Amino acid sequence: MTNRDALRRLLQPASIAVVGGDLAAAVIRQCDKIGYKGMIWPVNPKRVAMEGRRCYTSLADLPGVPDATFMGVPREATIELVGQLAKMGAGGVVCYASGFAEIGEVGRAYQAELQAVMGELALVGPNCYGLLNYLDGVALWPDEQGGKRVEQGVAIISQSGNISLNVTMQQRSVPLAYLIATGNQAGLTVPEYMEALLADKRVTAIGIHLEGLADVAAFSRAAWLALQMKVPIVVLKSGSSALGGWMTMSHTSSLAGSDGLYGSLLARLGVVRVDSVPQFLETLKFLAVVGVLPDKRIASISCSGGEAAMVADMAERLGLTMPALLPHQAEALAAVLGERVALGNPLDYHTYIWGDVPAQTACFGAMLLGEQAITLKVLDLPRPDICDPTDWANAGEAFAGAVVAARSSGAGARGAVVATMQENLPEPLRESLLAQGVAPMLGLGECLEAIRGAAMVYERQAMVGEIRPMMPPIQKAGWVITLDEAESKTLLAQYHIPVPAGAVCKRETAVETALSLGFPVVVKVLSRDIVHKSDVGGVQMSMGEEAAVADAIQKMAHLSDQFLIESMAAKPLAEMIIGLTRDPQFGLALVIGAGGILVELFQDSRTLLFPVLRHEVVEALDSLKIAPLLNGYRGQAQANKAALVETILNLARLGEDCVDRVVEVDINPLFVYAEGVLAVDGVVRLVEEG
Repeated sequence: MTNRDALRRLLQPASIAVVGGDLAAAVIRQCDKIGYKGMIWPVNPKRVAMEGRRCYTSLADLPGVPDATFMGVPREATIELVGQLAKMGAGGVVCYASGFAEIGEVGRAYQAELQAVMGELALVGPNCYGLLNYLDGVALWPDEQGGKRVEQGVAIISQSGNISLNVTMQQRSVPLAYLIATGNQAGLTVPEYMEALLADKRVTAIGIHLEGLADVAAFSRAAWLALQMKVPIVVLKSGSSALGGWMTMSHTSSLAGSDGLYGSLLARLGVVRVDSVPQFLETLKFLAVVGVLPDKRIASISCSGGEAAMVADMAERLGLTMPALLPHQAEALAAVLGERVALGNPLDYHTYIWGDVPAQTACFGAMLLGEQAITLKVLDLPRPDICDPTDWANAGEAFAGAVVAARSSGAGARGAVVATMQENLPEPLRESLLAQGVAPMLGLGECLEAIRGAAMVYERQAMVGEIRPMMPPIQKAGWVITLDEAESKTLLAQYHIPVPAGAVCKRETAVETALSLGFPVVVKVLSRDIVHKSDVGGVQMSMGEEAAVADAIQKMAHLSDQFLIESMAAKPLAEMIIGLTRDPQFGLALVIGAGGILVELFQDSRTLLFPVLRHEVVEALDSLKIAPLLNGYRGQAQANKAALVETILNLARLGEDCVDRVVEVDINPLFVYAEGVLAVDGVVRLVEEG
């Protein structure tokens, strides 16, 4: 764990050493460009001066111990000099050099050398661009960057150097406070950056471009801390890690998947997940300017019926609602717009008051006083090089003025101006809107997605007392055994998971066993070596007489000398799958989904991490495509969802009690009835004790 004081010194240094040639000179230029006010000490034995500053021949010659150092020298020299910095008691260092773990085995050996000498240094990289602090004017960055100073804003952590560079060039008016390119994370890791940024009260939201995590549990703890501190997090997740080859025997493992596990973790912790850089930036901007939203209700204002319809259609697809106008709103709007405008939400106010700023302000002010959490003004400005955009800009300013007035009156109004095309909301208007606390949003889809994310974060923040970070993965070493179905069901029954009445028997006593249970019955071959019994003809259902049982046993005799005979279950309302699976990074996870023979075709499932929380189980069930079947589709009986939830939680309790031994549990199908549930088939894999 990196020393926190060292990390603070690195992020907000009073002195910076830059080591190297052209790269070091570039860092000095960027520091000057961004307005850094501290001491800069170039280190280069072959140069007398660099960018107007005296060069020192070595680290030992420096007039003090640097808080931050940029290391722009080759791999071998980087290792040696990092060791010197550690002995000096320096704060932190950015290691630009490549040729470490990213190139394979040889590089991993060099990276291990680097880690061995870095001591308590806060080390960024290697193989990275570095970091930018636009709050304090710090640029440990050897390339062009397009940001500018801010007083508060969003911090971005990226595992891609080029994406980091591109983000600095954004022209979306995102108030960028920090940007950190992590590189190989030989020293500092994403969770450590998160905790350091959370300590800076000027950071209003954190964005993370994530390819993968070495310590998922540490990330979980940092994200949980952010949730408690009410600092929203947005993640742009790319890539996925393959599950271990030994996790291939059941449907449960294939349904979970690495990406599903990441999704489950982010959803639990109120982290907004996005799929593109534009969505990433627009969501961060919205959260920085507007903040989280108490619900998903929106209102929209435009002077186009087509735009109004687009907003309504897209909002419905995203689960956003548009409340009807309140009587006092309709009355105020009618007084401004007259009887030729049809009043509603979304509002197409036509062009009768176009260019009339007082009338527009009154119209927008009336719309702001509804029940919505956020009001949008759809506005695309014409090209300023060949058109006059004055009236459009005035409409945007009128909306901002109405938002400010409503806010000052105690109405708590929130507003955003959204252009349907990025190029149609120019920077001067964007900056003016920002100054008035109105979000200038680029892209209707991006805006509405950001609204959905902001409402989700609010919901998770409100229930933070019920949320827990994930359990760290632990597993005993030893042989993995697969219990046969009878053994598996005995264990499940111990945790109050209902299973059919049944008995184990030999070939000679099969008919007698069936008679004792009562027809109809199911006959199954019983063997630890046969997991998928149907694939080998090891299951016969609806046996209604003695001769049928005897015939089934005869056909299966070559597979095993033991059999499981069970009472035939009645036809269910729905077939589900519930199970436990283990991932090397995430540990145990619980899978809930549509089951039966089409389980992998439909891929209708949700994955929950441990500890499994009751509200997550309920949310997961309600989000499945088969949810209508559970709720009484087309007049059918409703499933006993209370019994289903308790059964799932009982399976989670099994996982918690055997957290270091369970490899997989696969219950498929789980029959769901109006009266309860029944685990018709099940397999358990455990690490053998002893």
